[in-house]
Formats: sequence, structure tokens, C-alpha cells
Amino acid sequence: MPEIADAQTYLERLLAAPRPGGEGVLAFYDHRIGVIGKDPRLMLMPLDDHLVHRGDGVFETLKYIGRKLYQVKPHFDRMARSAAAIHLDPPCSWDKVAKLTLDVCRAGGVDDGMVRVLVGRGPGGFGIDPAECPTPSLTIVAYRFHPRPAVSFAQGVTAFRTSIPAKQNYLARIKSIDYLPNVLMKREATARGEDYPVCYDDKGFLAEGATENICIVDAAGRFVVPELTNALTGTTLLRAVELMEGEMEVVFTGIREEDIATAREMFILGTTNDCLSIVRYNGVPVGDGRPGPVSKALKERLVADIAANGTAF
Repeated sequence: MPEIADAQTYLERLLAAPRPGGEGVLAFYDHRIGVIGKDPRLMLMPLDDHLVHRGDGVFETLKYIGRKLYQVKPHFDRMARSAAAIHLDPPCSWDKVAKLTLDVCRAGGVDDGMVRVLVGRGPGGFGIDPAECPTPSLTIVAYRFHPRPAVSFAQGVTAFRTSIPAKQNYLARIKSIDYLPNVLMKREATARGEDYPVCYDDKGFLAEGATENICIVDAAGRFVVPELTNALTGTTLLRAVELMEGEMEVVFTGIREEDIATAREMFILGTTNDCLSIVRYNGVPVGDGRPGPVSKALKERLVADIAANGTAF
């Protein structure tokens, strides 16, 4: 039987325990404690928080470049919608959550990074009833940003049709922490030696990637966005549409695999990579097999938009 330890002994063992990935943690905040920490050994979450053992919570991930946090309002507006959809309120106002997020980024002490914000049902028991939890939880962590190498943008990446189906539409549009299908999609991509998975709904329409939106430039030269009935509407996607407004036709419609076969371009839009061209899909070249002008333009404009419109801290 393991030793039954007092609080001091347990804390000493805790601080001595391995902490994989700790080198990437910059700063973190737990609303119960009310201070920002920097030692990753203390970055903990209560096991009885329903966010942990029931997946009862929502999250957002934001990027900052040059000490400018990108798309603050769109991210927190979406987080508020996701939280409302599961009848969850943060333990403070959403404006306060946004301010705390900037504080954590600042405390991290680096110019470029990522920050994850999680609101959970809170600790209080191991059942399923939300009534167990008297106070919602709020956890914020800033961590190092590891961008894809420049060659990925110059040469493009590969994608394939995953065997994992799209989520049910009402769940797909909530950014909850239940990302098990997304995890399985990524696992399948790694096992196949592919860069990105793409999932489809039960009607055969493209839904999304594991953590990204997928769009095409069709044979007619239109910027085609999936209808997003079974996908999360990305903040980067919506900003990309705004940045191309007036320059090319943008349509929201269903995309089938046969549409990809005749597409000029296919690309990923997401927080981490901005815009990244898919040059091979299911082993077949997309368009001429090289990153196209639309994906290149979107990448350049999104990078410039961060510098021009990011929220400084």
C-alpha cells in the first residue's frame, strides 16, 4: 500500500514529480487562488472539477505575436456563446476574463505565445449533476508558441479523409473541451503519415479538420466555405472572409470530395497557422500541387492584421 502522507509530505512529493511539457509553460492563473503562477509543477486542476471528469466546460485558444493578442473580442464572444449553450457562466464577468488573459500573457514574459482559457463547471463532486458544483472554475495558461517551419508554407501540406465522422451539429458548434473525436482524427493522421485529417458529415459534406476550418477555391475561382452546420465557426475563418471581401466571390455552401478534385486551391484556416495550403489530398495533387495565390495572400494579410489590430499588452 502506498504511504499515506500528510499535506507537507504530499506537497514535497508533488514538487518532485515529473512534469512533462513543463518547459513550455510561461504563466498560469486559477481563479480560486487569485494569483498568477509561473512554476509548472503547481499548474493543477481539482480532480472533482466536472470539466476534468465529465468534459463539462468550454475553452478558447488565442495567439499573440509581438506582444499583441489576436482576435480578443471574437474569441471571447464565441466563448460566451459556447458557455451559454451549456448553461455555464464564468466566476467573473467576461470582460474580467479577457483582462486576466492579457495579464497572464504579460506575466509570461515573452513576445510570442499561445494562451488557453478554460471555464469549467467547477469542483464539487464526481457525479454528473451540475448542481454539485457551487462555483464555476476559470483557468488560464500561457505557453510557448511553436510555429510550423517556413517550408510548410512554401511547399504546402497534405490532408486526407479521416474515418472519424463529424460531430453532431449542436455539439460541433460549441467549443467544449470534449475533443475526443478531434484527438482520434489527429492520431489517425499521424499513423498514416499525413499532416491533416478532414472529416465529413453523414450527408457527405466536408465539415472541418481536427482543429481547423477547411476551405477551397473552386474551379470558378470562388472562395468556398463549408456551410459549417457540423463544424465550429472559426475566428480566423471569419476574419479571412472579411480580409478578402470585395476582391473575390465568397460563398458558404456544401463541399463534397468531387469539388476538391476540381478545386484550384484547398487550405486550412486556424489560430495557430493562420492560413496553410493543402497541396495533396488523399494522395492526389490539389490544383497544380503548389500553394496558390489566395492562400498566400490570406497568410500575408492575417500576419499583417495581427500586427495592425492585435490587442497590445
